[in-house]
Parts: sequence; structure tokens; C-alpha cells
Amino acid sequence: MFLDEPEMVPAAQGSEPVMNYAHAWAWRQDVADAFTAARALLAGSTSLSPGEVAVVNVAVASARKDAACSLAWGATLAEHRRAAAAADLIEGRTEALSDRERALAAWAASVAGDPNATAPADVRGLRAAGLHDREIAEATMLATFRLAFTAYNDALGVTADAHLVAGAPAEVRRAVTYGRGSEAYSNVAS
Repeated sequence: MFLDEPEMVPAAQGSEPVMNYAHAWAWRQDVADAFTAARALLAGSTSLSPGEVAVVNVAVASARKDAACSLAWGATLAEHRRAAAAADLIEGRTEALSDRERALAAWAASVAGDPNATAPADVRGLRAAGLHDREIAEATMLATFRLAFTAYNDALGVTADAHLVAGAPAEVRRAVTYGRGSEAYSNVAS
């Protein structure tokens, strides 16, 4: 991380390690808590499936070249799909996904890349894939929350946690060829 260590970093919960990003966010723990609460509220009440949520997050993380979130969400997507499908999405391929998931991945990548370039035709495409307006709004919120999270972490030099790297399927690690430390990801034993 590029900043000095803050005075207070949140304590680990049980056996969970303190994540690398928590050090950067601890400079404004009040803001971090509010941001986390907003993300949890959305994730806990979305009508999108857990696999679809993972697709949105992987699509944003990979579009933004964020290694940590690509590893974490790639591993989550691998739990809902094959690890190869998660690796494919990290690399920009969507053939193994459903029509809804392909539409969500394209939308999330567009939101991450150039939100001003989206158009009514993109929303019509989401609807044609079976998504209704609330799901489209939720997917957009998920994408923009991930975008803000990754931008903050990456700008301040936050690296992927060792347990994220070690816990990701080998296919996912090999697919993450970007971000700080990525040169070592494919060398981690499964």
C-alpha cells in the first residue's frame, strides 16, 4: 500500500485474516463501514442469483484489471460454474455462460469501461435476455460499487491477499495476468 499504516485497522473476525484493503480503508473507517453496509444491503436483497452477482463482479474486476477482485470473485464464480468458465470470463470470453449471464457480463464491462457509452439498445438487450428493470438497476449498482472499490484499492497500491491467491482455482490464477503481483499467481500450488 502506498499510504502509511493508519493508527487503527479493524480487528480480524474470528479466524478471518484482516484483508489488505482494510488497511487502506481504515483511514476513514466510518466511510468504509457505510460503503460496506450499502454493498451488503444490495447483495442481501438483490433478485439476481449468486452466480449472476459473481458474473457482474468478475466482469468489472477484469475490465478494470483488478487482480484481487478478479481472484476473489473468480473463485466465487467457479463455485457456481466450472473454474474454466470463471477463467474464461476473466479473459473476456463468455461462451460458457447463459444468455442472461452474457448480457450481464457485457453490461458490467461497459459500465466499468465507459458508462457514457451505454445506450437504450444495451438496456433493450438486457431485457431481451430476460432481465427486468429492477435487476438491471441492481446489476448496475453492483457494477458501480465494484468499480469504486477496485479504483480506490488499485490507486493506493493494495495487493491481493495471499489467501485469495492460494484459494483461487489454478485456472482462475492463470487467467489473472494483470495487477500487482500477478506474475506469481500461476506459480501458487493448488
